[in-house]
Amino acid sequence: MLRNKFVLFAFRFVVGGIFIWAGLLKIFEPLGFAQDIANYRVFPQGVSFFLALILPWIEVICGAFLIFGIFRGASALLLSGLLSVFLVLIILTILRGIDIDCGCFGGLNRKLDYKLILMDSVLLFFSLNIFAEARKKASRLNI
Repeated sequence: MLRNKFVLFAFRFVVGGIFIWAGLLKIFEPLGFAQDIANYRVFPQGVSFFLALILPWIEVICGAFLIFGIFRGASALLLSGLLSVFLVLIILTILRGIDIDCGCFGGLNRKLDYKLILMDSVLLFFSLNIFAEARKKASRLNI
């Protein structure tokens, strides 16, 4: 994993900024986001609506925490988990032949494709590096 503090700060800023932006766009369109989640055909309608209300706030809060350096490890771990789930959902949806928008950026959606898989993979790499560094720092402090 990377150790350069300037690179890691850039990773925090990129991951945090993207999640804040994506989350804010979805917060203002919860019904549209609920439909985007339902389009994956994995969750029942009630679960899709619940996720549409909760996920954007988690994205915004964790993104802000990353940028400001608050609970970096926990935020990076949570966002890494979300990115992992997103990647699995995207890959499974593509393999099932379902042609939908990703629902990632509210009204600025894009189709599921390999570019989205690449983007989420890069964000996951950044986030895991942030988590590893935060964990290493915490172990040095005996926390």
